[in-house]
Amino acid sequence: MSAEYGADQIQILEGLEAVRKRPGMYIGSTSARGLHHLVYEIVDNSVDEALAGVCTQIDVQINSDNSITVIDNGRGIPVGIQKKSGLPAVEVVFTVLHAGGKFGGGGYKVSGGLHGVGASVVNALSEWLEVTIYTEGKVYHQRYERGKVASELEVIGDCPMDQHGTKITFMPDKEIFEETVYDYDTLRIRLQETAFLTKALKITLRDDREEKIEKTFHYEGGIQEFVTYLNKGKAPLYENVIYCEGTRENVYVEVAMQHNDAYTENIYTFVNNINTPEGGTHLTGFKNALTKTFNDYAKKNKLLKDSDPALSGEDIREGLTAIISVKIEEPQFEGQTKQKLGNSEARVAVDSIVSEQLTYYLEQNPTVAKAMCEKSILAQRARAAARKARELTRRKTALEGMALPGKLADCSNKDPEKCEIYIVEGDSAGGSAKTARVRDTQAILPLRGKILNVEKARLDKIYANAEIKAMITAFGTGIHEDFDITKLRYHKIIIMTDADVDGAHISTLLLTFLYRFMPELIRQGHVYLAQPPLYKIEKNKRIWYAYSDPELNQILTDIGRDNNNKIQRYKGLGEMDPEQLWETTMDPERRILLRVNMDEDVTSELDLTFTILMGDQVEPRREFIEANARKVQNLDI
Repeated sequence: MSAEYGADQIQILEGLEAVRKRPGMYIGSTSARGLHHLVYEIVDNSVDEALAGVCTQIDVQINSDNSITVIDNGRGIPVGIQKKSGLPAVEVVFTVLHAGGKFGGGGYKVSGGLHGVGASVVNALSEWLEVTIYTEGKVYHQRYERGKVASELEVIGDCPMDQHGTKITFMPDKEIFEETVYDYDTLRIRLQETAFLTKALKITLRDDREEKIEKTFHYEGGIQEFVTYLNKGKAPLYENVIYCEGTRENVYVEVAMQHNDAYTENIYTFVNNINTPEGGTHLTGFKNALTKTFNDYAKKNKLLKDSDPALSGEDIREGLTAIISVKIEEPQFEGQTKQKLGNSEARVAVDSIVSEQLTYYLEQNPTVAKAMCEKSILAQRARAAARKARELTRRKTALEGMALPGKLADCSNKDPEKCEIYIVEGDSAGGSAKTARVRDTQAILPLRGKILNVEKARLDKIYANAEIKAMITAFGTGIHEDFDITKLRYHKIIIMTDADVDGAHISTLLLTFLYRFMPELIRQGHVYLAQPPLYKIEKNKRIWYAYSDPELNQILTDIGRDNNNKIQRYKGLGEMDPEQLWETTMDPERRILLRVNMDEDVTSELDLTFTILMGDQVEPRREFIEANARKVQNLDI
């Protein structure tokens, strides 16, 4: 008998109870990502003031108690009585969903926080929140606890008449979030990106916890400086960043771009400073303009013969870093996540502005145009060669007769959800893994040596590499534009390498390949790193395994430090017999797997990190290592 379902079972959630009941609907999740999203919501409101031309400075502080303070010198949230509710406007903003100045009342011409839920959602999901407003010579203050008014709005002092702005401090609620410790680097990346996108806005991030870090982001050059920053791990093909700017169809368009000597394209699109990772009409307009303008110029100036095939968009965009930023009054996003722009006027605006200004630029800079054309023609030839190679690497079904790689020890189960594949470094470890595995669900693919660094190779070289071909064929999905995740043969792809520097390098090479050519595998949570133990400890015929130096010290403390301990440091997987490899690294009941995640909020920083670590430029890599060396644990020298 099912439970009774009638009128009394229909719940009405008062005020912000709905947000606390289903926080994931409003901030995506209650994990670290959702925690940081609280900061973005408040900062985005301040950025909207900057976009309106009434704010030049935003200060973000991680306080010693892990609360967050955001201060801006905007107009200050209104404190007058809102007629419809009879409450102070600031109280409405913080306690009523879908309340704000972004719904056509003339408060904001363009805005990122379109739904008016930012401030109220942060309030609902905070243990407490305090707002202080400076306006018209008075300082106003109000406090809320878990979304409810804890003190009435009151004047707490005077301020100079020319002082204006808002200060918000909040403490994320431990009852809601899985973790409540803010990560400085996560906030740094987002705030730096915001400063790049908002020309001349100054944003300061201060961490008042143990390390006491403070950094200011201020870019008069805006997205031009963003492109320069993203290209710092590469050699630009020409000196200056190409910049297009203008307004069409009531859409303000900014585009900055520069080619480099690498082979991947990195194009980032934004609408009212909101990242749109799935692109949309503004990206379509840019691609159309770039392809048409460049082909027209190349034909007209005999850089391409009449008999030559036209350059494809992919040929022209090889090695291109570009930022497309549009400001639009009423953006229409496809889907709840605001990840794809749907406004047709944005396509028209970007297309016309880029076509017109890029044509002029190419005519004024024939040397740059020639360099771009030569790179595109080389890309065209490589793509043709890759197309032929691709036909050979596409995994055919059994009926089509193309065999899986000879060195693959496949599993017998045909249900991808139950199957996993170990990518193993070396034949020795591969042999142990093949013996140790459960044949029904665990496949083993040994790799010989270090795979090709795809960051430094064109598509034709990638398809010609035996180790990469073996992975492509085994996974079954294809790569690049042929990628089809529905054909994935294993729902867990586990990278298993030695616990030393060489093993870490091989893992990085594999992750670079997956990130550049099969990113959806990472996005959907199919990629893992195995964690083999660093130490084996024996005492009185008992055995312990330690996966880190702190764990080793803890075990030795527990069992006693004396000469009866035989401690073995594993340098490689090959040192383990199959039984040890199984019980430490492959047994689903006991193993440790780290899932590789990809944060869509910081895609540009991810791209930059891979470029710095795996590209040709030595100096940026040295700077990266010096900046991050203190974070390394278990360093094997």
